[in-house]
Amino acid sequence: MQLPVVVAAPMAGGASTPALVAAVNEGGGLGFLPAGYLSADALAARIGAVRQLTGRPFGVNLFVPDVPADRALVDAYRERLRPEAERHGVELPERIAPDRDDWDAKVEALLADPVPVLSYTFGLPSPAEAAAFRAVGTLQIGTVTTPAEARAATEAGMDALCVQGPEAGGHRGTHRQAAVPDGRPLPELLGAVRAVTPLPLIAAGGLADGAAIAAVLRAGAVGAQLGTAYLRTDESEADPRYQQALAAHRGGTTVTRAFTGRPARGLRNAFIDRYEPDAPVGYPEVHHLTRPLRAAATRRGDLEAMHLWAGTAHRLARTGSAAGLTEELLAQASASR
Repeated sequence: MQLPVVVAAPMAGGASTPALVAAVNEGGGLGFLPAGYLSADALAARIGAVRQLTGRPFGVNLFVPDVPADRALVDAYRERLRPEAERHGVELPERIAPDRDDWDAKVEALLADPVPVLSYTFGLPSPAEAAAFRAVGTLQIGTVTTPAEARAATEAGMDALCVQGPEAGGHRGTHRQAAVPDGRPLPELLGAVRAVTPLPLIAAGGLADGAAIAAVLRAGAVGAQLGTAYLRTDESEADPRYQQALAAHRGGTTVTRAFTGRPARGLRNAFIDRYEPDAPVGYPEVHHLTRPLRAAATRRGDLEAMHLWAGTAHRLARTGSAAGLTEELLAQASASR
């Protein structure tokens, strides 16, 4: 299949709904359903919902499990966070069970009932898994943040690459959680990746209007992936206060491990300033550790303690239908090329 110019990023945790996926499709883009944090059964239900809403191709994104975190580092961070938990009347988990995000069951389910497009974040499938998906006709996209990761994804048999620059909101998709993300701006990173692979490239990071999309197309990408731009649309289920903060926040964005143990870009707030210096490498263990704190902050509407993932162009995110936004982005990009 030919990849559309506009791709909606798979935003795990609630924002990317089946309705959002379908609306992006109807607007002429490619909608992506996130599998992260879902069980295989819950993912199957959402795939079914997407199929009820659109007959066009759509994608599913998988989180690739990494090695377990250093337990001592996670335990030390728990102690650092304990006063915060006591202040807000919540308990932090004392033991965090191993979590592979139901990887094996999801792979089995997606092989039994294939989807048109599958992308991977935080790593790559095994050679046997990649070959199995190829055999059932699923187009596979590897998320990469460095030329070295692009080489590995090419050798793994990916059909295309999503090149994620440092401007992107949410988690940076490094193949190893301890890796230091490449800090080159997206246009430079695109050029460096293009030099090591012949695969089609989808650019991601800080893209929110047609001019930005046209710029990455001129730089050699075949498409642009946007996430933050869709957070305020009608079909998004992002918390309303979060949506408002995207437009009103003046404090900028920053990359932090404080909420999940993996580098992720979000609106800078007091929680990040207070705890980032002590945050360890440790995904998904830190994600589970801070979950009660994040849930309590959301209940209170405390923007200084919520995780508010956002790319650098967050103030350009607009309200309205996702289909209408997609159509507008495609028209703007065409006019700017």
